[in-house]
Amino acid sequence: MFKKVLPLSGILSLRFLGLFLVLPVLSVYAMSLPGATPLLVGIIVGGYALTQTIFQVPFGTMSDKIGRKPTIFIGLVIFLIGSVVAAMSTDIYMLMIGRFLQGAGAIGSVVTAMISDLVEEEVRGKAMAMMGGTIALSFAFAMGVGPVVGAHYGVDTLFWITALLSLVAMVVLFTNVPTPPKIKHIYHASTKTSDILKDSNLLNMIIINGMQKGLMTMAFVIIPIILTDKLYTFNWAKADLWMAYVPAMILGLVAMGPAAVFGEKYNKPKQIFLISIVLFIASFLLMGLATSSVLFVVGVVSFFIGFNMMEPLVQSMISKFAKVHQKGAALGIANSFSYFMTFVGGTAAGMFLDFSNREVLGLSAAAIAFLWLLWTFKLQNPIKHSHLYIPEDHVDMQKLNALEHEHIAEWYINETEKLVVVKYVSASIGEDEIKAKILK
Repeated sequence: MFKKVLPLSGILSLRFLGLFLVLPVLSVYAMSLPGATPLLVGIIVGGYALTQTIFQVPFGTMSDKIGRKPTIFIGLVIFLIGSVVAAMSTDIYMLMIGRFLQGAGAIGSVVTAMISDLVEEEVRGKAMAMMGGTIALSFAFAMGVGPVVGAHYGVDTLFWITALLSLVAMVVLFTNVPTPPKIKHIYHASTKTSDILKDSNLLNMIIINGMQKGLMTMAFVIIPIILTDKLYTFNWAKADLWMAYVPAMILGLVAMGPAAVFGEKYNKPKQIFLISIVLFIASFLLMGLATSSVLFVVGVVSFFIGFNMMEPLVQSMISKFAKVHQKGAALGIANSFSYFMTFVGGTAAGMFLDFSNREVLGLSAAAIAFLWLLWTFKLQNPIKHSHLYIPEDHVDMQKLNALEHEHIAEWYINETEKLVVVKYVSASIGEDEIKAKILK
């Protein structure tokens, strides 16, 4: 599993590292450019997410048709071009174009779908946790390095580093990433968006994913501006922002491990999501109302603990609820919505700071998170499925095509490894009963 997942996690982490490096200081940097307003800065911080919203579903669907690796390469090339444009920007609008281009390389759902292709579902939770862990490590590294490099060498240097990281990711793609197996599923019609949205479990996870990312962008707009802008009371230097981000990410990483184990091993993701949302509510109340920098940083820490507890579980739950032929499209829709909410979150935060104040922003974000908490009580923990693997030449294909049972979720054929895979509820139907239905 590690050899399959680590290269893909590395590609995604390198891409996110490039995005994360600028996040701690981007809003402050953008405010210094000609033509900048808090609203435009909010759009810039979340701007990449608008084009991610547009291209996530096409990229996910394209990967189902032409293959994951070619699609990932196309996305990395577009991301590279956007990073170069952002690095060379001389005003707020050129920076905005660069951020939009960065987002157009929408490969997040494709990488996640490819991990789902390569890894058996029994260990997919660990694989997703590994992916989330590498992204979180990139996050932690970026939170410490980004403010220092940006303060001493300029934010344009961070964008050039981002461009270099995308080149490294391309090398990893073609030297270390295995080709996923060819899967033949039982469904003959193409995936419909309506089928995914009608699935209450998938819809709940799409909403959770979107809310998490939207509130994240709000946080990254307000944290650096409130801590450094003279309009507010804290008046930190830009180079000191690491003192808020690094402790938050370290404690977030510590919390992520137990949360992933409890959510995956003990099948309690709903409980982890509820705890995380409570932490979000507390964090925005503190960031909106705190009168001392210590309390404000406590709010930042609370946010990142909640975010990191949730992050490893979200993608895993979506891949578990989606059927094999829906993975690319379902992850594409989920990530498309999450990026749309990322754009909305950044824009809303900029608008609040432009036309209102941080207190109203903090209270509003906390109120939204409270409504999200109430919605999440509807979520159900996933049914635990087992998988039966049978050599293809042992199976009567006529019987397999006629296989229907209320406790069999789906079956498909791994044509690369010549295996028939049956996904079933082991508590309700046994292996012998399934074999009796399909063996020659």
